[in-house]
Amino acid sequence: MDMLSGRYQWVIKVCIVLCFAPFVSPVIGLLGGIILSLSGVRGVNTKLYTSWVLKASVVLIGFGTNLTMVLKASQSGFVITAVSVVSIMILGIILGKLVGLERKTTVLISAGTAICGGSAIAALSPVLKSEEYQSSFALIVVFVLNAVSLFIFPYLGWYFGMSQEVFGKWVAIAIHDTSSVVGAGAQYGDIALHTATTVKLIRALWIIPLSFVVTMFNGNRRGSVAGFPWFILLFVLAIVVSNMFPVYKESYNHLSWFGNRGMVLALFLIGNSINISDIRRSGIKPFLVGVVLWVLTSVVSFVALNS
Repeated sequence: MDMLSGRYQWVIKVCIVLCFAPFVSPVIGLLGGIILSLSGVRGVNTKLYTSWVLKASVVLIGFGTNLTMVLKASQSGFVITAVSVVSIMILGIILGKLVGLERKTTVLISAGTAICGGSAIAALSPVLKSEEYQSSFALIVVFVLNAVSLFIFPYLGWYFGMSQEVFGKWVAIAIHDTSSVVGAGAQYGDIALHTATTVKLIRALWIIPLSFVVTMFNGNRRGSVAGFPWFILLFVLAIVVSNMFPVYKESYNHLSWFGNRGMVLALFLIGNSINISDIRRSGIKPFLVGVVLWVLTSVVSFVALNS
């Protein structure tokens, strides 16, 4: 640890506390960590506990997932969600190979685009055993495109005269993060909001099977107990328990809140681990893959839903 980092460790501690403030979004957490890191202020041994914060946050978020809503929504949105998730993952991996992007960064960007943005990247990072800079750049790509989508998609929907139901399905497929999907749907109307939320909810649950697939193809084919993504099973268990015993709903809401704020903290820690050499190593390729994948997903899903 350099002298500058040692002198300003109090700044890191303050930022960790602020990650639990409601006005600090995941984007702010990530960018704040990156800015401090590039300024020479880094936390001590963040790699030792970033993975644990990520895993614990994913499990806690499970307590806020409504299983009944997921099952109801899956009756109408499962097929379109399954096709989009699988297609985006395959296309993303192909694009990554074409431009020579690192495999792990490619998988993270593809998963973030196909499933649920930053949440998918954060959940897959410990499973994939990715480096902090790989996770950071995948997150940056997803968050930038997320912000762009939130502003332009409603106007595109109005311009092309899309119905609320069709628009809801479109943004649920083409926009990465759940928060931006909900925001875009809310701008368009109540029906669009409901449709977008339910379809997006189904997409988010694809992180479960994808985690097991990644485990199998990431050097754990012999069934290593250490490599098995146990936290994903705990995530599923949290969903089941919270829906089997609804009498404790208030407590589940508190746990889910800690999970969401913990995710902000995890993103701050990931961003705070990045440095100039990592930026040079990553280059323009992550943005190239992310933008191309996003544009193709948006266009193809638009055409398919309006044909």
